[in-house]
Amino acid sequence: MTKKTQVGPFYADHVGSLLRPERLKKARLDYKNGDISLVERREIETEEINRIVDKQIEVGLKVVTDGEFRRDWWHIDFLENLNGFEGYVPEHGYFFEGVETEPYDVRNIGKISFNEDHPFIKDYKEFHAIVDGRAVAKQTIPSPNQLFHGDIINSDIYPDYESYAKDIIQAYRDAIQAFYDAGVRYLQIDDVYLAALSSPEIDFDRGPYKREYLIQLALRVINEVLEGKPDDLIVTTHICRGNYQSTYAFGGSYGFIAPTIFAKEKVDGFFLEYDDDRSGDFEPLKHIPNGGAKVVLGLITSKRPELEDKSLVKARIEEATQYVPLEQLCLSPQCGFASTHHGNKVTEEDQWNKLKHVVSIAKEVWGE
Repeated sequence: MTKKTQVGPFYADHVGSLLRPERLKKARLDYKNGDISLVERREIETEEINRIVDKQIEVGLKVVTDGEFRRDWWHIDFLENLNGFEGYVPEHGYFFEGVETEPYDVRNIGKISFNEDHPFIKDYKEFHAIVDGRAVAKQTIPSPNQLFHGDIINSDIYPDYESYAKDIIQAYRDAIQAFYDAGVRYLQIDDVYLAALSSPEIDFDRGPYKREYLIQLALRVINEVLEGKPDDLIVTTHICRGNYQSTYAFGGSYGFIAPTIFAKEKVDGFFLEYDDDRSGDFEPLKHIPNGGAKVVLGLITSKRPELEDKSLVKARIEEATQYVPLEQLCLSPQCGFASTHHGNKVTEEDQWNKLKHVVSIAKEVWGE
């Protein structure tokens, strides 16, 4: 029997963002200050993307990303380029554990639709050409559910969540088709909103929409976005509890969302944070259908430089097999290394060592 080629998630995978080198940071700042042209900025970005694609392949990964090198934020750069949204500077940033982020966000200013000239499409085409078939070129985008997180919706344009959701769903359907036409076959949807919904520290029941309604709505948004997607397009969800300069935003297990999201979201895999005690235990994984979505265990932290003990990581993988078969599990860092241009408090050497660690452990556990 011919073994089916794995197209994602991979036994050794990663969330996507990589530390921005100083040369890249300077180029992007120089462009904002008017010191270099867009063409000059993109040339430097392209050179650095070439470098980190080569490096990802060198450390043994079968899947590569562009490191999110053409964006400042994991989510805002994509969202502010949809029709109906704009980026702006609010009074405060997001509040993380012990730190407030740089203030920048997105808000709804008009009817929502996909922008046919969205810059991410061109960016992916160039990235795909750089990879040139040497690995699977994964694209990452923020979840449509991020547009329900915080004070984004404009009630003068959308009087309720249902009308708002309808246009977001169509915009994302169009986005997914545009990415597919550009060559994307592995798409990762990053979702901090789901982590917020699973956090016991946030009292959603004080607002107009209760937690259970919002969980059901989040499920419906993703599943309706994915209706009719091409069969050979792999789509995964990464549930992130926040990743800013090695800090976090939320805690809590996946217990609130697992019976709905894990059991019913029609994705090919879940990237889940399990790098510390904030994530809870593996019991919510019992809701993952046997033979269904892959579970990418984020057991390697991107927040600290120390390498995890291999035997302990293997023991935790074995523990997870109480709920999900081994062949349905994968391994990755719990998040990227630079969800924003600021980056986590690790070095590039630490970053590559972490990714090599993932590859090494995956080979020992799954044989590839």
